[in-house]
Amino acid sequence: MASENVSELTTDNFQAQVLEAETPVLVDFWAEWCMPCRMLAPTIDQVAEDFKGRVKVGKVDTDSNQALGVQFEISAIPTVIIFKGGQVFKKFVGLTNKADLDAALESALSA
Repeated sequence: MASENVSELTTDNFQAQVLEAETPVLVDFWAEWCMPCRMLAPTIDQVAEDFKGRVKVGKVDTDSNQALGVQFEISAIPTVIIFKGGQVFKKFVGLTNKADLDAALESALSA
């Protein structure tokens, strides 16, 4: 379900792609069967387009990468976490609007 500007993140590449990233990273924890996750997908794609070159955007399929869900205490999906410097900067649980994601990313970029 990743698009041109959205990477597929897995247990194998998460460390390098997210925790060691030079820029902030928005990570969408989702699952194929989750209808709210599907509703959020176009918003994630638009955010990825709008912040292209400044922020990395990726998706973690929680069914295929359960260890990451446990590691970051994902209790409900969709959950969107913005990482900066390998740390959790901001966490959103449930459907989130684009304005809130944009504001959090701008904050991460300027922090």
